[in-house]
Amino acid sequence: MNDPKECGVEATLDLIGGKWKGVILYHLLGGRMRFNVLSRRLGAITQRMLTKQLRELEGAGLIIRTVYAEVPPRVEYSLSARGESLKPVILALKAWGDENVLASQALKAG
Repeated sequence: MNDPKECGVEATLDLIGGKWKGVILYHLLGGRMRFNVLSRRLGAITQRMLTKQLRELEGAGLIIRTVYAEVPPRVEYSLSARGESLKPVILALKAWGDENVLASQALKAG
């Protein structure tokens, strides 16, 4: 269990960890999304960072990038089957955050 390659938690966090990846996956649970729509939903992320995170998620096989042969070009992102398999994990993280983090912040503010 000391070898990080043998720890499923660490391996999963390597794939979805960081400030943006989990949030990107959460937004893609609702279906296909174009880059600019995703960028607006995320708010404070730069285009460069969003591009980097999307490439990493695509490289990990968690999302699919679909390019349509149109003028202007249209690109959409969606969850792959592997990404969809994270749905219960992402929803559990959201529920935990709503209950523990947001509730705690509300108590401090109130």
